[in-house]
Amino acid sequence: MSDASVFDDLPGDLMIWVLIVSELLVFGAGLAAFLAVRASDPAGFGAAQDALYRTGAGVNTVVLVTSGALAAWALRLREDAQRGPARLALVAAALLGVVFLLIKGFDYAGKAAAGITWDTHPFFTFYYLLTGFHAAHVVAGVLVLLLVAWKDTPRNIEAGAAFWHMVDLVWVILFPVLYLLR
Repeated sequence: MSDASVFDDLPGDLMIWVLIVSELLVFGAGLAAFLAVRASDPAGFGAAQDALYRTGAGVNTVVLVTSGALAAWALRLREDAQRGPARLALVAAALLGVVFLLIKGFDYAGKAAAGITWDTHPFFTFYYLLTGFHAAHVVAGVLVLLLVAWKDTPRNIEAGAAFWHMVDLVWVILFPVLYLLR
């Protein structure tokens, strides 16, 4: 009998996966609640959705997916003993996370200038909760990427990239549900 566990083949550490799964469950619950409330007022949600900045959200999708590709590339570079380029790729991935936050900040500022707040309509309650919670994860992810650029063992990069990919995945789900789904 082997002492090998199914968890031995997970990239990174088991605890990063516990964190990732728990975060995905929280986002999933938020999206399920959003969709349930939306079903009770599809016209109101559609009208509220028209106030969103879809182009910025689309650009942000490209920004995060590109950032995720850089984080994955950093791991490959580090495994190939290219430490300097790996660190640069992680810093570039983190900087793209900052770009995402700047675009989202302009989006929030535009909503505020238009008088759209979390209590304008239930759509915006969910919009601010889900995108704000995601933005907090982007901030955490940027810090994680910078930390693993500093402490750049392959195992650390693998765990940091896994977390960053979770942040990407959540946005790739939030984007169509909040911005495109009618």
